[in-house]
Amino acid sequence: MIIQTELSTLSRGDLVDHYLMIKKFELRSTKQNKQYLNIELGDKSETLNANVFDNVEEIYNSFRNGEVVKVKGAIDDYQGSRQIRVNSFGAIDTSDNISVHDFLPKSLKDPDEMKEEFLKRIESLSDYHLKNLMKRIFDGERFENFLTAPAGKSWHHGYIHGLIEHTHEIIKICDLMCDIHPSINRDLLICGAMMHDFGKIEELKYDGNFEYTDKGKLIGHIVISAMLINEEAKKIPGFPEELKDCLVHIILSHQGKLEYGSPVVPKTLESIALYQADELSAKVNAYKNALSSQLKPDGKWTNFLNLASTDLFNHGITPEIKEQINKTLFD
Repeated sequence: MIIQTELSTLSRGDLVDHYLMIKKFELRSTKQNKQYLNIELGDKSETLNANVFDNVEEIYNSFRNGEVVKVKGAIDDYQGSRQIRVNSFGAIDTSDNISVHDFLPKSLKDPDEMKEEFLKRIESLSDYHLKNLMKRIFDGERFENFLTAPAGKSWHHGYIHGLIEHTHEIIKICDLMCDIHPSINRDLLICGAMMHDFGKIEELKYDGNFEYTDKGKLIGHIVISAMLINEEAKKIPGFPEELKDCLVHIILSHQGKLEYGSPVVPKTLESIALYQADELSAKVNAYKNALSSQLKPDGKWTNFLNLASTDLFNHGITPEIKEQINKTLFD
């Protein structure tokens, strides 16, 4: 495990003498047709852009995405965005005892606590068939992968243990909606929340730089999850066909619109509730992360966020902190 100052704590002019992971590595040309490297370098706290103009071909042929390198330079600012001005860029020594896992962002929540509460939530299901199905799916290596995986590459919950954190948030939102609207089938909705992004354990690679797998690109997490439900439900004698279809529908429709990647739009109470819960969890997490990492030097506005189609305002009005003790993550 390495000990070094986190990038997020450095200010403009501070020196960089760090081991960093290559998050993006592109060969580009200036208007004068001179080649340079556009690179994103990061530790577990932040990822910053850097441009390299010297020894371009040698560096480009020597390194790749996901590799850890030794970088020397300084924190700079370009058009309101923090970046690294690189002075030197080189390979690490095997004696440095560096692991790529030291550079992967991780959830601030306790993974063991999230695991325990998730298993308790499965046990609380009252529908025999749905409870049996969830126990079959969330088991063994699949469950361990679910506990580890990020929920995305970068936009929301893009860190180790991000998938179970995101799932916990949605379960809590869905439980609240069931309290407000008792006509919603709670077990069906909660199982939809548990399964909606489960396919990301196969859609994403997360043993290094977060990237999409071939299967993820060809099939996608929505279909992966739906196929798994169909496959495992067949192994449970007497599993009601309509119950299975309604659960699969929640998964297929959870991105809300055809243009967002769902093959069908929500057509049941449970599916519309899940779609909105997913949106709320994802957007709040993404905006919160942007407000902490994308602020311009004046500290009021973020850079323009393409995925949000806007910039965000940091009002600085902090909530009054009151002591609150929850019995579980779901309270």
